Amino acid sequence: MVDEIRRLKFKRNAELQIEVVPLIILTTVSKDHLVTPHRTNFYHIFLFENCQPTHFVDFLPIKIEPYSLLFIGKDRVHQFDQLLNYEGQVLIFTDDFFCTSENDTKFLRSSILFNDLTDKPIIKLNKTDFVKFINICESITEELSLPFDNLKHILLKNLLHNFLLLSDREKRKQGFTELKKGADLDYTLLFRDLLEINYTKLKNVNDYAKIVCISEKRLGQATAKVLGKSPKEIINDRILLETKRLLVNTNLSIKEIGQNLGFEDPAYFVRYFKKNTATTPVEFRETHLKK
Repeated sequence: MVDEIRRLKFKRNAELQIEVVPLIILTTVSKDHLVTPHRTNFYHIFLFENCQPTHFVDFLPIKIEPYSLLFIGKDRVHQFDQLLNYEGQVLIFTDDFFCTSENDTKFLRSSILFNDLTDKPIIKLNKTDFVKFINICESITEELSLPFDNLKHILLKNLLHNFLLLSDREKRKQGFTELKKGADLDYTLLFRDLLEINYTKLKNVNDYAKIVCISEKRLGQATAKVLGKSPKEIINDRILLETKRLLVNTNLSIKEIGQNLGFEDPAYFVRYFKKNTATTPVEFRETHLKK
């Protein structure tokens, strides 16, 4: 066990922050990092070929089927199957690469592909459709191998954008509808972005409503329509998720975890956790470490 969850960053010397990596190479070179819980500052799109591993995203084991795509957003905690029987490729990229305009940022934030507004990050494909995505990855790899020029970033971004749009289409075919555009979605996404930055410091709904420049009531209306939850429930969910990550994946004491999450009183932190999970932090840690 460690004192913090390992955080992996995109290659510092990368000319552009996008890459396609064969899984056989990744699982050979970075084995020790991959089989332990880690998070990254970049997005993953796994293209699984003829393999059926179990990939773990936070506390959810995801059973992989051949010819499927798995989308994992940045900062999610995940780990590879210990057997590392992975075949296929992984497409990785950063916000800095894709989000060169406000519309790009909004597209990525509102897409159901990466954000956890949905707990179904897998797209199952037939072999013919799967090849379409492989071909885009091959085009990205080919473009990355060419000398740098003023068009390189634009071409690569267009290829990635096409990949994401095709993925959206496939997801809708399988019964998933795109989140409805509008003020409610905009307020909810802005709130969640602010929460991700401030959840250890700001825990009151009013603090976030003030930053968004709307009333608590209006923020509540937005999150209820988009997520079916109140802002307070969303704040609690984020704090509890990080608490569970630290309980299971680090050897920090309960007091240290509480302090990391902005709780000065250890006793209050324990009561808060038990009230929202029906178990104490110690009980939760012991239960999951036995698995």
